[in-house]
Amino acid sequence: MQLYAESLTEYKRLATLEVKIGDLLLGNFNPIRIQTMTTTDTMDTIATVEQSIRCIEAGSELIRITAPSKNEAENLLNIKNELRRRGYTTPLVADIHFTPNAAEIAARIVEKVRINPGNYVDKKKFELLEYSNDEYVEEIERIRTRFTPLIKICKEYGTAMRIGTNHGSLSDRIMSRYGDTPIGMVESAMEFLRIAESENYYNIVLSMKSSNPQVMVQAYRLLIQNMYAELGHCYPLHLGVTEAGDGEDGRIKSAIGIGTLLEDGIGDTIRVSLTEDPEFEIPVCRNIVQRYPETASGKAIQKITEIKSLPYNPFEYQRKKTFEVNNIGAKHVPVVIADLHKIKKITSQDMEAIGYSYDVVTDKWNISDMAADYLFTADQLIDFALPGTLKVICYYNAWIASEDKEKYFPIFDLKEFATSSYKHPKMNFVILDCSDNNDFEELNEFMQVPMHRELEGAIVLCLSSTNKNAVQSIRRMFIELIEREIKNPVIIITDCSREEMDENLIHYAIETGALLLDGFGDGICLGHRFAEKKVYTDNKLLNSIAFGILQATRTRISKTEYISCPSCGRTLFDLQETTARIRAVTNHLKGVKIAIMGCIVNGPGEMADADFGYVGSGPGKVTLYKGKEVVKRAVSEDIAVSELINLIKESDAWVEQ
Repeated sequence: MQLYAESLTEYKRLATLEVKIGDLLLGNFNPIRIQTMTTTDTMDTIATVEQSIRCIEAGSELIRITAPSKNEAENLLNIKNELRRRGYTTPLVADIHFTPNAAEIAARIVEKVRINPGNYVDKKKFELLEYSNDEYVEEIERIRTRFTPLIKICKEYGTAMRIGTNHGSLSDRIMSRYGDTPIGMVESAMEFLRIAESENYYNIVLSMKSSNPQVMVQAYRLLIQNMYAELGHCYPLHLGVTEAGDGEDGRIKSAIGIGTLLEDGIGDTIRVSLTEDPEFEIPVCRNIVQRYPETASGKAIQKITEIKSLPYNPFEYQRKKTFEVNNIGAKHVPVVIADLHKIKKITSQDMEAIGYSYDVVTDKWNISDMAADYLFTADQLIDFALPGTLKVICYYNAWIASEDKEKYFPIFDLKEFATSSYKHPKMNFVILDCSDNNDFEELNEFMQVPMHRELEGAIVLCLSSTNKNAVQSIRRMFIELIEREIKNPVIIITDCSREEMDENLIHYAIETGALLLDGFGDGICLGHRFAEKKVYTDNKLLNSIAFGILQATRTRISKTEYISCPSCGRTLFDLQETTARIRAVTNHLKGVKIAIMGCIVNGPGEMADADFGYVGSGPGKVTLYKGKEVVKRAVSEDIAVSELINLIKESDAWVEQ
């Protein structure tokens, strides 16, 4: 298999084995399944049952429940029996960490068990260990001895299994040999998969989760390639961004990670991990999955020119090389273009929505970290003084009429660009439609414009597509630009016509984020095509989404990043309330990454990417981390947020608001 998907130009589901989870079929072109995880105490049978029912009625097709010890694993039987008594037959999944005994009990009760190869047998103490080849083989045999009993039980009881690798909980052994890398995640799972196949057990689902969508996507792609190369087949894949957080940011991060893979037909079941009640995860899942209505087959949506090989590495992030035009391209962070052209008359008050507030007393503009870099105004000229950093993009006729050619820049469609005799000497925007990439007619015409070579260093390309598979269409154009060595910077234009902003958010996040994760794009512009009766767009929200997408793809950091787990029965404090309290006092710390973890299962691991960590370590107790290092143990929850602030200040990472 040369690539990591069936096709990178047509929408085709990746062929995977079929797995049976109770009465539910997964993989093998069955519909993409939606699931979630309970947050109640597993020993509280009724609370867990009632929360499970709320999730099932919201649309969850699998329910995962934590079983951290023997007692919780045994109580899964009471939970299952009560659900069945109430008429619910949805398959249950036991979530296991550290405790093989609990997994072996649960496998006799529920329809599926999830194990984490990073901590099922191996340990993680953040120690760098050196292994000879013989010692490494001995460790694999130790895993085989401890893992095989679970396989035999699963075979006997018809229980499915998920081998779920977490980026943040790779074992010290894997870290020592492979480092904190996507290939290390893949090898962690493959070790367990080889043992399972040697026992002729194939009822397996795999996952490669990370709180960083970039790492997550690369790991899944590598896993697929490795399975086909070594095994000749691919197991069904469970997709998710772990510790995504809450609210808008959590939804954007999840949509980018999950959607990037689904766009290429990768993924058989998904879970959106939000620091919210689990039933609120389900609508987000549904909004993602509904983009792929033909999930029961490998049928293509729309034909575009085939990709036979890639001129870039899809397993490592590297931004596409472009030259600089003004502040776009080269080493500049991607810009944000705010589309305000639907506003009949733009005023200074409208600037607040995109990060600029005017102070009448000082006669100055205050500029936020999430201030748009450009305005698109169509035919409109602004009749008030703009902030010095803000530029305007408008249609040719408006640009010609503008007096300030240092502030205003023209945008052309291809025909206008070819026929207009006058162009801006410093920067021109040219739109190329990527809806029909069979012969690259528009690109060919652009290259033949007489003034193209003369003005090459002053042209920014804008790519858009109305295709249903717009990601593939625009990506195909990017590949053509690379192969033709066209290095003009590129703006990705993404429009949406849905009336529900929750659906728009998913659409924007996937269609721009999937391209940004592969290093494509020097800026984004989010637009909204109005339905006839709709006359209002929340420009503040659109601007926030744009910066959220850049933050989630790690291409432009403009705010504090929170790595927050979704809570479960292991959680030792109220995660939602604690996250809100920490966010309220730290959300001005641009670029600082703060992890808020409910317990030690994934806490220290998943927060390895964070600057500071707040981890539940016992009832009412919190452990504070700086990076991977424990700084304070057993801090009372009453003063833990204040102590976290003190730690940030002591580390010279604090700034006053």
